[in-house]
Amino acid sequence: MRRRTLLAGALLSAAASPVLAAGTARAADPGPSVTKKATTQLDATAVFFVSYDGLVNNNSFQKNGLLTYKGHQYAAWYTSTRNAVVARRVLGGATWSTVTLTHQLKANDSHNVISMGVSRTDGRLHLTMDSHSDGFFYVKSVAGLLDNPATTSWTSSVFGAVQTTLDGLALTTQFTYPQFVATPEGRLQLGYRAGISGNGRNALAEYDGSTWTNLGEWSASTGTYTSEHGSSTARNMYLHGIDYGVDGRLHSFFTWREQNSAVMCSGGGITNHDTGYVYSTDRGRTWRNNAGTVVGTTGSSDTVAVTDAGLVVDALNPDHSLMNQESQATDSAGLPHAIISYVPGRFGQCTTGYVADRTANGRAFHLRKNSSGKWQKTEIPVVLGSSQRTKLVLDTYDNAYAIFPFGRIAGASKASGYTDWTMLFDGSGLNAFGEVVIDELRVKADNTLSFMYQEKSSGTTPSALRVVDFALPA
Repeated sequence: MRRRTLLAGALLSAAASPVLAAGTARAADPGPSVTKKATTQLDATAVFFVSYDGLVNNNSFQKNGLLTYKGHQYAAWYTSTRNAVVARRVLGGATWSTVTLTHQLKANDSHNVISMGVSRTDGRLHLTMDSHSDGFFYVKSVAGLLDNPATTSWTSSVFGAVQTTLDGLALTTQFTYPQFVATPEGRLQLGYRAGISGNGRNALAEYDGSTWTNLGEWSASTGTYTSEHGSSTARNMYLHGIDYGVDGRLHSFFTWREQNSAVMCSGGGITNHDTGYVYSTDRGRTWRNNAGTVVGTTGSSDTVAVTDAGLVVDALNPDHSLMNQESQATDSAGLPHAIISYVPGRFGQCTTGYVADRTANGRAFHLRKNSSGKWQKTEIPVVLGSSQRTKLVLDTYDNAYAIFPFGRIAGASKASGYTDWTMLFDGSGLNAFGEVVIDELRVKADNTLSFMYQEKSSGTTPSALRVVDFALPA
């Protein structure tokens, strides 16, 4: 029985009998815990090369490189021969069945990730591949494939031709960071960046079960940002994600990256600044700031800009190597949470080499909106030991888990107000290279934290790609 059912029952009982009998104890929700269940191998020799400090098969900003739907789990990656592969297994099964697609990775660029999405209206699996400030490659399955996995063959014949449009809809020639997300009604949305790093705009497209529609851009690259060091007139908004909460709100945390390095104290840093937050109550058509004021309309000339008021929920100048595209989630009350990371001021007010400084002194923070509408931030007492990103997961009791580079896991309880962060798993035995790809949907399906990781290698020597599963409190 899940927590929400228990909670509903408790509320009914409380209404009928508001006073507990003397000596009666109320059971507390469990705190965070992880129990390793199993590890399975996807590929003994997956493609390996390091670019932008990451791997093409394990960039944590993929949404989704690993996902669960109707009792099956799906994974996508590139092999040592550079072929795109998609695999599935019965949830919790020991073996994966693979299908090799006709597309091959075109360049050694770790941003050319594969992302997957599910259109619930017609049961199709959708994939975008190989896109970094360039065109994209898209393929979708036959209708009903994900609705009837036990009776549908898993062969290349169930996937259509690889396209460079969305069924004829051309989006942009500078496409990056695809993120599929399902609306509460079951439509499939695709978020992406049009443009390049430091001069790009976020945009949305939507699939209704038969047709793709380009909703348009919703963030701006224009406007002037000024720090104590200098000014910049171009930028892009890097998203931590786009996610629907239980109340149907579409949430997005973000950071800004400026094009002009004059805004930071040292050329060895990174121009990211501030953590912002916007949400939409109309499926991404308009966007509101933290106070609820509309600050942008998708597909119009009035999009979310750095000069708009009320966007910043955690202020930070560009001198602390703030990471972009970290992680976010929403809890059972629809409240937004995020992981952000940077070099705190106690280690100095100017990072001069963001990789080295983040590795030595970077820390992750849990940022959340509480039930009173206030923003709270808690430092997670774990040395990053890496320049890379940390992922966030909330379990059925709203306990929080931070999955660090190398597969390390820390947790904090909702009961403590997320102040009792402690290490739950140190990554032992994984030999993981760095970032991991989380199955966001599986946590809700069967209380399992499942993530994909690739083993360490060197140069371009292929290495094993695996999925590890941890039981969370049920």
